[in-house]
Amino acid sequence: MNTALFHSLFRCKSWADEELYAMVATLDAAAHPEKRHAAIRILNHIHVVDRIFRGNLTSQPHGYAATNTPDTPELAELLETARDTDAWYLDHVAGFSAERLSETIHFAFTDGGHGRMSRAEMLLQVITHGGYHRGAVGRILADCGIQPPRDIYTRYLHDNEPARRQPS
Repeated sequence: MNTALFHSLFRCKSWADEELYAMVATLDAAAHPEKRHAAIRILNHIHVVDRIFRGNLTSQPHGYAATNTPDTPELAELLETARDTDAWYLDHVAGFSAERLSETIHFAFTDGGHGRMSRAEMLLQVITHGGYHRGAVGRILADCGIQPPRDIYTRYLHDNEPARRQPS
């Protein structure tokens, strides 16, 4: 298993999160209150699930009873906690061995059901789950006349490593 790939994927996730939060911040709350609220609820859901899986990965209680919180945080507050969580994931995957990625972890879902996944599967869940829901937020932005970011891995790689666009 390529451990460097996980580090790259989590750098991409952090990059995509930053860009999307900045776009949501431009969404006029007076003109689109329901859509802005929905976008923040989705971003909060992504963050809560990231934190739940962080707890599962460390075998520590995560403190969540559901995959979203009853109250909706302010966007700036949510961004700060999301940044902290993204940084934690980057630190967590740094230097992993293939053996560590293949470790199986037993955990409980918020509904009380039992789960068992490898560490790699859990990390991929965090990556794919966030991408799926960032797309939903992008659709909300587009509905409000804001061009959503192109949240794709190739764009991230080429923006951050321009030499990849050069012929070999």
